[in-house]
Amino acid sequence: MAGRSGAGRISDEDIALVRERSPIADVVGEHIQLRNAGGGNLKGLCPFHDEKSPSFNVTPARGYYYCFGCAEGGDVITFVRKIENLTFSEAVERLAQRAGIQLRYEQGGYVPGREQGERVRLIEAHRAAAEFYAEQLATPDAAPGRRFLSERGFERVDAERFGVGYAPAGWEALSRHLMARGFTSQELLKGGLAREGRRGPIDRFRGRLVWPIRDITGDVIGFGARKLLDSDDGPKYLNTPESPIYHKSSVLYGVDLAKREIARRSQAVIVEGYTDVMACHLAGVPTAVATCGTSFGEEHIKVLRRLLLDQAEFRGEVIFTFDGDSAGQKAALRAFQDEQKFVTQTFVAVQPDGLDPCDLRLKHGDAAVRDLIASREPLFAFAIRSVISRYDLTTNEGRLGALDAAAPVIASIKDPGLRKTYVVDLDRWLGFMDEGFVIQRVQQAIGQGGQGGQGGDHGRYGHQDQPGPYGRQQGSQQYGRRQGRSYGGPDEGRYGGPAQGRATGQEAREKADPVAMLEAEALKLAVQRPALLGPEFDALGGEAFTRPEHAALYGVIVAVGGTVAGGPGGQEWVERLLAAAGDELRPALTRFAVEEPRVETGGEERYAAAVLARLLETAVGRSVAQIKSRLQRLNPVEEQQEYNRLFGELVALEQQRRVLRERAAGA
Repeated sequence: MAGRSGAGRISDEDIALVRERSPIADVVGEHIQLRNAGGGNLKGLCPFHDEKSPSFNVTPARGYYYCFGCAEGGDVITFVRKIENLTFSEAVERLAQRAGIQLRYEQGGYVPGREQGERVRLIEAHRAAAEFYAEQLATPDAAPGRRFLSERGFERVDAERFGVGYAPAGWEALSRHLMARGFTSQELLKGGLAREGRRGPIDRFRGRLVWPIRDITGDVIGFGARKLLDSDDGPKYLNTPESPIYHKSSVLYGVDLAKREIARRSQAVIVEGYTDVMACHLAGVPTAVATCGTSFGEEHIKVLRRLLLDQAEFRGEVIFTFDGDSAGQKAALRAFQDEQKFVTQTFVAVQPDGLDPCDLRLKHGDAAVRDLIASREPLFAFAIRSVISRYDLTTNEGRLGALDAAAPVIASIKDPGLRKTYVVDLDRWLGFMDEGFVIQRVQQAIGQGGQGGQGGDHGRYGHQDQPGPYGRQQGSQQYGRRQGRSYGGPDEGRYGGPAQGRATGQEAREKADPVAMLEAEALKLAVQRPALLGPEFDALGGEAFTRPEHAALYGVIVAVGGTVAGGPGGQEWVERLLAAAGDELRPALTRFAVEEPRVETGGEERYAAAVLARLLETAVGRSVAQIKSRLQRLNPVEEQQEYNRLFGELVALEQQRRVLRERAAGA
């Protein structure tokens, strides 16, 4: 498939080259953490839908991905299109840029940058702007910016590492520079690099220290700018506005630098500012990231969950750092509201003297920053302590008020054992020394909140299958915390197939029908390892498949020459099949290209022979049933000739079925 960009059409040869030089595991791995799932597959949390356990599979050998939860699938170009909301040609250009490939365009040859996709152009403009700002930091006018960095303990090499720059105070310094490089005023305005002035675009950032904000792949998509001069009447920090490439609700400053360490350590540290991120990384906490001009929210959580792969209870950790003042406590409590959206542990690290990581490093050194993170406190404990700290615990009235206020916090803890542990802690912190009384009072307080009438460990307080105070299901299955899989049955068995999340309708029907599962296994082998099947599979005929979709896929395979033409398989074979399949069949074909057959390592040939034999046996079995049905409708005396003919066919088919059954058992 060739793509069009502007007035040019990307050549098929270049598209093939882009696929070849864009390993799907590397490209996908820039967005989510992938782990070995066996059978040559990799697995992670799907970036296209919210899930608690990983069902997103990548098969590097064939260059395809497939999610068993939402049925999204395709090759590396499809992935980039969907994850970055690009057209086909824009995705090809994006990958070509990543791989260092200069694309050729038909109908006029090479197309200059002005005819490339919008996203590519905006990314290039931001890269050029970042280089311009970085160069300006060394100019005499940038002295206030260098002084700002120096006063906070950052050296020139630190500024270079994080790409910190300086935006000149002039109205049009950056705009003139970029327009001289071939970028249009419309591109500068659309990307948020400039705003409309009386006589054209004027720079958005002027006389400020500038931090480039990069996406998870390392591309500059925006900037954060701190004012330096008293004469600047703007806000202390100014950020890039929403644009086609910059969405602040899902952007984390420093994630491009931190992502590998976040995945390796299963830890993410959330700080409040750009200098805090710099201080943490320089002090030996390379998992630090920060939001950009907005509070920490759900989209940020999704980004971190894919990097943490937080599918297992208590495996990883997210640590929030906040100032020790009341505003910092409020921020921590807001973070508590989002805790339920993580599966991993959440903590708070608060410096008692109110110093943020940047000031802490400046005053006490790198070790103090590491100690701050190491002294983290569980977020639940911090939230409960913050609530009860507002009451006078020297009086009975104060302790009872604190108990009532802390009850909803404890009730919202989704793990039953952890809830009970914090009941014990609350009893101790309040000084009642009567756990039964605390439980009773908690239940009473919950009842007054509209959830009463439930005794024991039920209701919002205790039962793991009841909704919590914020309308979230408390059951362990909802949060993916049961041992084994939360969704689907024990279908992996001894064949080591990929663990599946919420099955699509087609997959669910296959699981309920052994024959359909058998047909699916045969099709997987035909797509992935055609040489194991050969002419016998090609001679089956579409009637051997009971599912219309399976029969249609079989027809596609036969139409391109059958499995004998597929050889050892691989990406080229899959691409031939996808090219021959219609839009309705491509998702299923992609799934069969990714989902591993249920075969033990080393037993592929025997397994393929057994699958073929069982598939033939079931087809023969259907013919046997049809003939028996017809024989029952015949009169053996009046229709003797037809009866004898059918009976002869039945005997032959029964013999054939017996041979196939023995063959399948012996394979």
